[in-house]
Amino acid sequence: MPTVQQPFSLMPELIRLDQVSVYRDQRDILKKVDFSLHQNEIVTLIGPNGAGKSTLIKVLLGIMQPSQGKVISAKKNKMAYVPQKFNPSHSLPLRVKDLLALEKCETSLRTEIIHDTGIAKLQDAKVQQLSGGEKQRVLLARALLRQPDILVLDEPMQGLDIQSEAELYEYVRSLPERYGCAILMVSHDLQWVMQGTQQVVCLNKHICCSGLPESVQQHPEYLAIFGGQRVPYQHHHDHCAHGDHIEPCTHIDHPHIHPEPEA
Repeated sequence: MPTVQQPFSLMPELIRLDQVSVYRDQRDILKKVDFSLHQNEIVTLIGPNGAGKSTLIKVLLGIMQPSQGKVISAKKNKMAYVPQKFNPSHSLPLRVKDLLALEKCETSLRTEIIHDTGIAKLQDAKVQQLSGGEKQRVLLARALLRQPDILVLDEPMQGLDIQSEAELYEYVRSLPERYGCAILMVSHDLQWVMQGTQQVVCLNKHICCSGLPESVQQHPEYLAIFGGQRVPYQHHHDHCAHGDHIEPCTHIDHPHIHPEPEA
């Protein structure tokens, strides 16, 4: 089986899963997973349904303890998580500004994040009445207000129209530089996976392959899962790996995310 070239990183390692296995009801959920996340890195996790992606996230966030192996971090990382779905009870009168007020930070940062995620006009709206796209932007804003070291995004583009999705993807690309966080995103959007991320991890209970998007696309286990779905690889990152050095790439402007048009 061919070896997938690993991207070189000079950034500090934030967290590492070392030979992590998870067993439940006499079934293997994860098997001997080695995985690491570095400061300012964007990693996308892909794999079929039942591959163990949600379990890997729970282990990373400390919600679940592995059956075997270790989770190693150099410091106590501040984590933030944006779930696929967030459906609070309709009996709870929760406004957007009430939800955001749960996170304490400087006023200037709060104003910046609210503006950039396009939710300024939603402050008095009830969370339960938001569209899917509006809710995802509110949840992303709340996560960023925590000023995380590691931001985990679980299929964050659900419910967005094509234009809003493209703008939000571009905003996500800018987050490591803007706020100094690493990002782990679960995504089925192969266009994003191949053009918007710095490393791809393909999971199917074990790590089938990982590395630069172009290399992963050529791996037999990736092809076995996703078939011949190839996406042209375009480098959009702030740093390029060249041998043993990381060199700056073309700068990307940071667009604001605009609210979806009202129905």
